[in-house]
Order: sequence, then structure tokens, then C-alpha cells
Amino acid sequence: MQRAGAGAIRLLAAIAWLAVLAGCAVPPRPVPASDAGAQFALAALALVGVPYRLGGEDPATGLDCSGLVRVAARSALGIELPRQAEAMSQVGEAVDPTQLRVGDLVFFNTQGRPYSHVGIYLDDGNFVHAPTQRGVVRVERLWQSYWRTRFDGARRIGNGARPGPAAGGGAAAAVLAAPAPP
Repeated sequence: MQRAGAGAIRLLAAIAWLAVLAGCAVPPRPVPASDAGAQFALAALALVGVPYRLGGEDPATGLDCSGLVRVAARSALGIELPRQAEAMSQVGEAVDPTQLRVGDLVFFNTQGRPYSHVGIYLDDGNFVHAPTQRGVVRVERLWQSYWRTRFDGARRIGNGARPGPAAGGGAAAAVLAAPAPP
């Protein structure tokens, strides 16, 4: 009796494994437009650890903030964005900071002028960017004091670009001042 039970378990395990393998054989489906932000964010995340280089647009030699965004947008979305963060703040649609979605551009005043830095929103208060401090592309929290107080606004690209300033400013800083979730 014991041998029959072990054989049945092996047979069930083999059937389950074949079902898993059959699922792997399904051809990939095209990425829906609603997943464009996720693809954009993933393209940027693939560059985490790339060294910072002022004016850099090549992952092999280094990226600055706008270079990171341009490389990820070109790779994931097939679009060319302006070279400067300030010019990027005029592309796409303004986004209320309470409505941020994965792949939205987030802008900061880091050099004493609005829209002097850009990153890509990930989710749960995180964004990826290429800062000079510590010298590599990395992920940070929007509600850290440094970023919260310098937040200028956000834009959503890829869904019918409309010119205009990024939504944000003082009201955005107040939204980001909320305590971080646990």
C-alpha cells in the first residue's frame, strides 16, 4: 500500500510540474499601454548603480538625472525627451502629487532653481534618480526631508503630451509632508 501512495504522489508532482512548464510555453503578450509606466520604471531600475556623470547619456560611461530619464524613456517607451530637466517639466500632463503613479516624472529644485532635477516615481513613495551625492543611480524616498522640501511637481508622459508646468509647488510639499506609511 505504501508504494502505491508514493507512486501516486510522484505522478501528481509530475503532472503539476508539466502544468507549470506549459504555462512557460505561452508566447508573451504585447505590453498594454497601461503598463507603459511600469516598463519605464523598470528600464530606469535596470540602471541602478550606474555612475553619475554630468551631462551623461550613456550607461557605459555614466548618467546624470535627465540622461537617466532619457535613456529609460527611449528604451521602454520609444520616445525622445528634452535634454534638460526644466524642459522635461513641460512635457506630458501635470499630475497632482496625491495621484502619483509608477512611471511619473518627479521634479525638484536642487540648484536654487525650479525643475533642476528629475527622477521617475516607482511606488510607495519611492523614486529612482541619478544624484551627484554618492555618485550612482539609486532609489530614494520622496518624503525624506531633503526631497520633500525641494519637490516642484510631477508629470505623466506617454499619454497624450500637453504642455504646461508640472503640478506641485507649495501644495505638493504639504502633501509630501505627510508621515511615511509604516
